[in-house]
Amino acid sequence: MLWRTSVLSLAMLALAACSENPEPIRVTGSSTVYPFTKSVAAAFVQKDAKHVAPAIESTGTGNGVHAFCKKDAEAPRDILDSSRRMTRAEFNECKANGVGDIIEVRIGLDGIALAESTDGPKLSLTSKDLYLALAANPRGKPNTAKNWSDVNPSLPAIPIQVLGPPRSSGTRDMFASLIMRSGCIAAMPEAEELLKNSDPAQFEAACLRIRADGPYVEVGENHAEIVAALEKSPKALGLIGYSYLEQNPTKLRAAPIDGIAPTAETIATGKYAACRPLYLYVKKSSLKFTPGLKDFLRLYIEMAAAGGPLVKIGLIAMSESSRKSSAETIENEYPLSALDLS
Repeated sequence: MLWRTSVLSLAMLALAACSENPEPIRVTGSSTVYPFTKSVAAAFVQKDAKHVAPAIESTGTGNGVHAFCKKDAEAPRDILDSSRRMTRAEFNECKANGVGDIIEVRIGLDGIALAESTDGPKLSLTSKDLYLALAANPRGKPNTAKNWSDVNPSLPAIPIQVLGPPRSSGTRDMFASLIMRSGCIAAMPEAEELLKNSDPAQFEAACLRIRADGPYVEVGENHAEIVAALEKSPKALGLIGYSYLEQNPTKLRAAPIDGIAPTAETIATGKYAACRPLYLYVKKSSLKFTPGLKDFLRLYIEMAAAGGPLVKIGLIAMSESSRKSSAETIENEYPLSALDLS
């Protein structure tokens, strides 16, 4: 009896210690989503002093997925910030590693902006221009274009230089998927047949692969580093999330794509070619074991409302019905299925 009492006492002490020093909500992933999550984290702690400050990493979506799905991680991540939708292969990786059910929460919209310094040449480009300038093998041949005038005589004879994130970035993935893809089809009409009838790897090689011989410069995952680099390279373009453009109006301006510049309106209405939804992925098991996680998610959706704090720092609000759907997903903990993903 004494032994059982001692064990019970130790268990209660351990539980008390855990409650006194709860683990923080751990977030990894997208540098595009990072400023929004950081803002929510600050409001979360301010709202209740008992809340532990969330631990947030800005690693890029691709690297974030692997950290989120990692088996036996010392500090398991509860949330993945993602600037694109999770792929079925990534979902299966999580499942294979025993992550369990995953909840997908849309938080808002974003545009992928091509930005230049306010001292820049005021470039206006088409998706075809961008494909011919940045594809590794435009029209099936190695890319030899050095100046913008090489791809379109109406453009200035200045070197092609686009500063952007590395391959692990969701922003880069979506730029290829949205802009390079349409530019490839405009420059090479047979690309549509290639996509329909051939191995997807062939289409990727011809249309989506970005050149690695200098004109595209990998600056880093943090879009703030790209903003800083543009100040030093006024003739370059930077591939960044719209919110970073919005937050630096005295330093940067947008280079229109196909005649349309990214604005809150053109992104929300889909007129701008490079618009995309942003996501959180949440481990359902974490909702049970990580203190305050559901309250954090509720606050996130509240702050993402039209006119809310996240919109004021560059997030494009979803429709009210979409926002309510995200809130319902959180409350009911609806799990994502592989069948929902491509």
